[in-house]
Amino acid sequence: MPKMKSNSGAKKRFKKTGSGKIKRKKAFKSHILTKKSSKRKRNLRQSTLVDKTDEKAVKRLIPYS
Repeated sequence: MPKMKSNSGAKKRFKKTGSGKIKRKKAFKSHILTKKSSKRKRNLRQSTLVDKTDEKAVKRLIPYS
């Protein structure tokens, strides 16, 4: 059986944790930052986990990572 292909965009956006969950960065931190408060921008720096409802779909996109 041939190897599956990983989705290139997903490879760059998601990482697997040691326990098998999927880690992601938060959105809305790329531009139009002047109107956002410092607290909000600071919280957007932190990574978070993909919701369990989306986890199966994301794992399918990155089968080998």
